[in-house]
Amino acid sequence: MKPGHFHITRRHLATKYTAKITSTSPTGRILAAEVTTPPSDPRGYLLPRRDLICKATQILLQVLKTPSFSDPFSDLSDYLHSFSLTLTPLEASEILKALKNPSLALKFFHFCPSLSPNFRHESFTYNRLFLILSNSNDPLRFDHARSLLNDMDHRSIRGSISTVNILIGFFGMGEDLDRCVGLVKKWDLRFNAYTYKCLLQAYLRSYDSEKAFDVYFEMLQKGYKLDIFGYNMLLDSLAKDQKVDKAYKVYEDMKKRHCEPDVFTYTIMIRMTGKSGKTDDALALFQVMLAKGCTPNLIGYNTMLEALAKGRMVDKAIILFTKMVESDIQPNEFTYSVLLNLMIAEGKLSKIDNIVELSKKYMNKQIYAYFVRTLSQLGYASEAHRLFCNMWNFHDKGDKDAYMSMLDSLCSAGKMTEAIDLLSKIHEKGITTDTIMYNTVFTALGRLKQVPHIHDLYEKMKQDGPQPDIYTYNILISSFGRAGKVDTAVQIFEELENSNCKPDVVSYNSLINCLGKNGDVDEAHMRFKEMQEKGLNPDVVTYSTLIECFGKTDKVEMACRLFDQMLAEECSPNLVTYNILLDCLERSGRTSEAVDLYAKLKQQGLTPDSITYAVLERLQSGGHGKLRFRRQNPITGWIVSPLR
Repeated sequence: MKPGHFHITRRHLATKYTAKITSTSPTGRILAAEVTTPPSDPRGYLLPRRDLICKATQILLQVLKTPSFSDPFSDLSDYLHSFSLTLTPLEASEILKALKNPSLALKFFHFCPSLSPNFRHESFTYNRLFLILSNSNDPLRFDHARSLLNDMDHRSIRGSISTVNILIGFFGMGEDLDRCVGLVKKWDLRFNAYTYKCLLQAYLRSYDSEKAFDVYFEMLQKGYKLDIFGYNMLLDSLAKDQKVDKAYKVYEDMKKRHCEPDVFTYTIMIRMTGKSGKTDDALALFQVMLAKGCTPNLIGYNTMLEALAKGRMVDKAIILFTKMVESDIQPNEFTYSVLLNLMIAEGKLSKIDNIVELSKKYMNKQIYAYFVRTLSQLGYASEAHRLFCNMWNFHDKGDKDAYMSMLDSLCSAGKMTEAIDLLSKIHEKGITTDTIMYNTVFTALGRLKQVPHIHDLYEKMKQDGPQPDIYTYNILISSFGRAGKVDTAVQIFEELENSNCKPDVVSYNSLINCLGKNGDVDEAHMRFKEMQEKGLNPDVVTYSTLIECFGKTDKVEMACRLFDQMLAEECSPNLVTYNILLDCLERSGRTSEAVDLYAKLKQQGLTPDSITYAVLERLQSGGHGKLRFRRQNPITGWIVSPLR
């Protein structure tokens, strides 16, 4: 610093000034200084006056703090006129920067020209407003930006390359993006490195890797290069679009231009190569990554495991998994899903014990639960049960979804002793049994007709809870009916009537089926009328069940009457209904009615199945002579034609 001059270093909302000392005291303290005029920028504008900018911003922002505040623009105008001050475009830009609020900024922008007849917005004030709009969530921000561009056109204001860069990043796709690119030629500008980067990213965001690659190629010809972030974005897009050759070209260019690939680069390339089925190449890339000192993260290991799974390399996948765990990278559910699916596909599910042992320190109940759920759903009940027992022994608290999956798996496999045992002990792991669990077991027991177990479990449920719901009652009625325990089924139905639940159509269907198929057709018919009296509309299952019951007891007239009633009630018969009635008519020798019914079935647009054709074949072999048949190939099946 020159002697005799000093600079104010502490700035409190003011412009930086230079002053010359004109008088000092004997002790050296400054008594007087001559302040020079603030310098101007290259365009002749005074450098921004910070005190003015802060005061103007304070006046304008007051409206946001106090909505009932008087017109801030009028107050700002009064303030400026009272001190004979005028704003410069640079100061207007700084005020816009401080406002941030897009609505207020727009109003201020359009207000500025009214402050002085000589005020004229410059490209940097437009740029400031474009930036504010691009960072906002205003639903009209794109319309505002288009309007500002039109305003620039109207006023013949030429933007800068910064304007183009901001707008490319803002619009990012479609006609707006094309317009932004066109501004470069219109304003006689030149692309710079940042423009290319913005344009490339815009095409990538709009999932157009082809145009992004073209921009990249043009960028190279101009002597520009991407940073690691840009390279990875381009590689990822090309890889996802399976443009393997172009991705490898970018990858090689990247290395030649001294932009060292990082772990994300290698992960992208490994994923692409693995999906292309080139497992050995993916492994080679993984080795290069390690040799370059890049430490794979969880995503990197999972990606390599996926590639090995694609190549069905079970042993190498387990070796890689071992390295992953030794490197203290905690596997997630996706890791285990890749390994599990690979072992199942290759018939090496026994190796799951190796995986569990290797990752013992990471095996929490969530991972155990995943294995149990997945193995159960895929039908590997024994393996699921073994892992489930491990989970049971090592964790005090259970995972309800896993326990439910295990219960369902045991029931599907017919292992009812284990299922009932699990249901009785599940509370030990802090899980409350619910009706869904009981209903799952009841359904399996009913399918297997294990009536004693059903009875015992039902008594336990009533005693200990939870309370049976409508599904429980319906399952029990159906199960006891299937086993021929009519009295018990009726008893359960009566308990349902006396409970908080009320019988629904399914309840009556189950009871009618139980009564009818065990010989008590009259009682079944009475229940049919009862459900109608209670306001429940019989459905196609109700009618079909009762028609079958009447048909098997040679009450053909009643069966036909019910069918007519069904049509009158606008309950559409399905193929099962037609097959039941066709069988009934054929057995009673009512051939012509069977032929008419078959014609009606065809008119309804229903496709006959093997049961339909079996009934028709019996009609033909019975010598009634009403139908003739000819066979076609197995694809088209039977063709049945009435005699003419």
